[in-house]
Amino acid sequence: MRLTPIGLCLLHTISPVVWAEQPYEDQPPSLQLESMIISSFVDDVERADGPVKGYRATRSASATRTDTALHETPQSVSVVPRAVFEDSGATRLQDGLDYAGGVGRANNFGGQGLTGFTIRGFNSGEFYRNGFPINRGYPNAPDAYNIERLEVLRGPAATLYGRSDPGGTFNVVSKQPQAEPQVSVGSQLNDQGMQRGTLDATGALDEEGKLTYRLNLLGEGGESFREHVESERYGVTPVLSWQLNDATRVTLEAEVLRNNHPLDRGLPHFPGQVGTPSRETNLWGKGSDNLLHNDNEMLQLRFEHWLNNDWTLAGGVQYLEGTLQGNAIEGNALQADGRTLGRNFNGRRLAWDDLDVQLNLTGRFDALGLEHTLLTGVEYEDYHYDLIIRRSAGGADAYAVDIFDPQLDQPRPALTRTPADDSETLESKAVFLQDQVDLSARLKALVGVRFEHYAQDFHNHLPGRTGWSTEDHATTPRAGLIYQLTDSLNLYANASRSYKPNHGASRQGGGFAPEQGKAYELGVKWQSLDQRLSVDAALYHIVKQNVLTVDPLDSTFKVATGEARSRGFDLNIAGNLTPEWKVIGGYAYVDAEVTKDSTVPDGTRLANVPRNSLSLLNLYEFQDGAAKGLGLGLGVKYVDERAGKTLPDAFEMQGYTVVDLLSHYQLSPQIRLNLDVKNLFDEEYEEGAFLNYAYPGAPRTAQLGIAYTF
Repeated sequence: MRLTPIGLCLLHTISPVVWAEQPYEDQPPSLQLESMIISSFVDDVERADGPVKGYRATRSASATRTDTALHETPQSVSVVPRAVFEDSGATRLQDGLDYAGGVGRANNFGGQGLTGFTIRGFNSGEFYRNGFPINRGYPNAPDAYNIERLEVLRGPAATLYGRSDPGGTFNVVSKQPQAEPQVSVGSQLNDQGMQRGTLDATGALDEEGKLTYRLNLLGEGGESFREHVESERYGVTPVLSWQLNDATRVTLEAEVLRNNHPLDRGLPHFPGQVGTPSRETNLWGKGSDNLLHNDNEMLQLRFEHWLNNDWTLAGGVQYLEGTLQGNAIEGNALQADGRTLGRNFNGRRLAWDDLDVQLNLTGRFDALGLEHTLLTGVEYEDYHYDLIIRRSAGGADAYAVDIFDPQLDQPRPALTRTPADDSETLESKAVFLQDQVDLSARLKALVGVRFEHYAQDFHNHLPGRTGWSTEDHATTPRAGLIYQLTDSLNLYANASRSYKPNHGASRQGGGFAPEQGKAYELGVKWQSLDQRLSVDAALYHIVKQNVLTVDPLDSTFKVATGEARSRGFDLNIAGNLTPEWKVIGGYAYVDAEVTKDSTVPDGTRLANVPRNSLSLLNLYEFQDGAAKGLGLGLGVKYVDERAGKTLPDAFEMQGYTVVDLLSHYQLSPQIRLNLDVKNLFDEEYEEGAFLNYAYPGAPRTAQLGIAYTF
C-alpha cells in the first residue's frame, strides 16, 4: 500500500492537545477556507436537510423537493439519520441502508463500490447527493464519514429526478456547516486489520456567522478477512456556505475520494462445481496483479434565494468526474473435475464525467379556495463515458487454479484480446411541474409530471463494429392522495412511472428503446400522538418493460423485449420511544419474477431478491445513575434465500441472520468510546451475487472506536 500509513498518522496526530494550543483566530487560512455549510437547526426545529434528533426524522425534501412532513407525504420514505451510523459503527453508506428496511445488496463490483442494490424487487443503480445524481460511471462506495441523513424513496422517482429504476432510489444529505465551532477527531480499528481515522470540523469564519464551513477528512486502510485483500481509502470534503443577505444563501461543496482495492469477485459458483471454498479463500490474485485505482472528484455549487415569504428560487450545478483503472483477474470456465477454474488476467480503464444543472421555483399560494405548494423546475445533464478492457486467453485451461487451494504466484499471461472498447454520451433536458394541494383539512393531493428529451450516442471502437445515435422523449407522471383518518393515522395511495435508457448496441447496430416502469402503491402512516414513534406500511405492484434480454437470433446480442413484475408489502418503523430507547428498522415481503423473456421461463425469480427480509436496530442509553452515558444496542438483520442469477438453474444463496452487539460509553462530554461485535454468532453467509460469483459476508469482528470532540 502506498499512502495509508501516512494518511492515518496525519489524522491520528491531530490530537486534542494540538488543537487546544491553537485558538480559532490562529488556524491556518488554508484550512479555514477549505470547507463549510449552514446551520440546519433554527430554534430547535428540524429542517428537511438538517440533523435529526435520535432515530426518527419528521421532515424530508427528497420525495417532493419541498420541505414536507413525512407523515403527509403520499409515498413510502425512510430516513436513516447520522446517529444510526454512529451507533452502529458504520463505515460505508450500505451499512445504513441495511436498516432502511427492504433494501438488499446486489453486485458491488468486486468490492469497488455501491454499483447496485435491490429495492422492491428491482436492481437500482441510481442515487443522489443533495438532489444531484452521483452514481455515474463506477464511483466509489459512498463513505459514512460525511453523511447527515440517508433518505430512501420507494417506488419510481423519475418525475423529480429523471432516469431511474422503478423500485426506488435514495438521496444522501451531506453534513452541513454549523455556526457554533466544533471539532471531532475519530479513530476506528478492528481485529480483521482495518484502521481508520476521521476529522469533522465546523464553525464560522466571520464574527456575524454568515460565512460558515465544514471540513471532513478520512483516511482508511489495512487488511480484511479475505486472504491478500488489502485496501486504502482517502477522502476530503470541504463545504463553504455564505449567507449573502437575509434572502440569499450560496453553498460550495466538493469531495475528492480515492480508493485502491482489488477486484475481489468473492466465491465462485460455476456450473458443475463440487463445493464452495471457505469465505477467506481468494482466487483473484494479489499485489499489483489485482489492484484497481478508483479516483472520484465532485463539485457542487448550490443556492437558495427567497423572493418573498412565499416564493423561493433554488438550484445549482454539479460537476463530477472519475476513473477506474488497473489490473484484475476473473473466471473463464470450470474444468471437468469441478474444482479447477480457468481464469483471465485483464487490464481496464474506465473514465467518466458528468455535468448537471438544476433550477427550481417553489411557491405557496391560495387558488380557488385551496392551498397550493407549487414546484417547477428545469434540469440539464451531459454525461460522457469511455471504457477499454483487455484480457488474456479464455477457456477452462488458461491461467487455471484449484479453487480450494489456489496458487497465486503464477506469471501474468499476455493480454491477447480486447472485448470492449467503446464510449457513450447521454445528454438530457427536462422540465417538471408538481403541485401539492390541500383539498380539505384532511385530504391532500400531490400531482406531478416530467417531460424529458435525451440524445444518446454510442461508439464501438472495435474493428468491424459500428456505433449509433438516437433521440427520444420520456413523460413520467405521478399522482398521490393522502387522507388523515385520525390525528395519528393517515391513508395514502399513489401511481407513478419511470424510464431509464438502455445501453449497448443491438444486432442491427442501433440502440434500444428505454426501460419503462409503472407502479401502484397503497399504504398507511401512523405516528404516536407524542410523535416519538412512526410506523409505515404499504402494498405495491410494479411492472418493468423493455428489459434487455438475449436476442433469439444471435445470443451474443440483446433485444429490449423483456418484462419483470414485483409486488409485495413493506413495513418500516422509526422512533425515540423514550429518552433512553431508540429503534429503527423494517420488514419486506417481495414477490419478484420474470414475466416475459426470450430465453428465461416466466416465473423465474429475479437475482438477489429475498422473499422476506427484516432488520431492526435497538439502542438503549442510560441517562442517569452510575451507568450514565453507557449505550447498549442490538442490531439484527435477516435475509431469506435468494437466486444468484435470473436463470431457472441459478445457484442459490442461503438465508441468514446476522446479529451485531453494539455499545458506546460517553466517558466525558468530549470523549466517546465505541466497542462493537459484528456478526456475533459468526454466521457464514453471502451478501449478494453477480454472474457466477457471490460476495461473502464478514465473520465475527470486534471493532473499537474513539472520538474526541471539542
